[in-house]
Amino acid sequence: MNNKAGRIGIIGGGSWGTALAAHCAGIGIPVGLWLHEEDLAKRMAKKRVNDVFLPGVVLPALVEPTADFEECLAGAEMVMSVVPSHLAREVWRGAHSFLPVDAVLINATKGIEEETFLTSDRVLAESIGGNVEDRMVTLSGPTFALEVARGLPAAAVVAGRNKALTEKVQMTLASDNFRLYTNSDPIGVEIAASLKNVIAIAVGICDGLGLGNNARAALITRGLAEMARLGMALGADPLTFQGLAGIGDLVLTCTGDLSRNRTLGLRLGKGENLTRITSSSPMVAEGVKTTRSALGLARREGVELPITEEIKKVLFESRDPLAALKVLMTRAPKGEDFGSSV
Repeated sequence: MNNKAGRIGIIGGGSWGTALAAHCAGIGIPVGLWLHEEDLAKRMAKKRVNDVFLPGVVLPALVEPTADFEECLAGAEMVMSVVPSHLAREVWRGAHSFLPVDAVLINATKGIEEETFLTSDRVLAESIGGNVEDRMVTLSGPTFALEVARGLPAAAVVAGRNKALTEKVQMTLASDNFRLYTNSDPIGVEIAASLKNVIAIAVGICDGLGLGNNARAALITRGLAEMARLGMALGADPLTFQGLAGIGDLVLTCTGDLSRNRTLGLRLGKGENLTRITSSSPMVAEGVKTTRSALGLARREGVELPITEEIKKVLFESRDPLAALKVLMTRAPKGEDFGSSV
């Protein structure tokens, strides 16, 4: 089904990066997979399992784990960036000089940089420089890493302004179990990919408090409006938020048992401390850092994000979770549209 790339380099060997490596190798594409942890890279090369971030999934022989940027990227026709958003700039400061000059760059990171309020694709563009924006797309959608790695059916979008480029990535990465759609609105896709993690924390808190299905549905729906409101302020197409990268990924992240952000919210709702939760797992819940960076971006753009504002107070200002949700429920009445507050 796919037009195979000669080789793909993946920078970032967390759960999603490892899953993408397994998927690409499974459809016959050789993959270099870079990991920050040299000892983990050596174990993976020997035992063929990422025992830290994706245990239980055997890596195909075409995946070559390494802690060396040059080894990972040598000869790559396509390169994926799959590092946590707060580490992307630092990682690419070391990796950019090894990026092949004509390689397509696929951003698969979800988040907003806290200091600059830049989405992950903009961070990559700044970190790498040159003409990289002309050969960059974003991959996003409702995709749990474990399910993709196991070959279960999934769909996602490849977003970029160059139609030929998005179609090239679409055809290369698609398989019978991984359906890809092209999208011409990278801004909307980036904002949706970032904000859905914050809303998932809110929904997790709601579920942890035992507030019921009605409250969960309200938070998801108004969270979607919150995502769209910020995206539209930045020039996004509102229809993007009705697609896979918007409502699709939002529903999955807010309701799926494999969601790290929902799980973090659940534990907060049940009374656990944020520091204890985040220190109990090597996995990164992107929504924690994105909460502050999204608010910074929204304030710069003059956009209200009431759910995100309350989650920030729960995460960083010791706000009682039940009190935060009560604030949202007792706000002044509004009309239901993308331009209104919750």
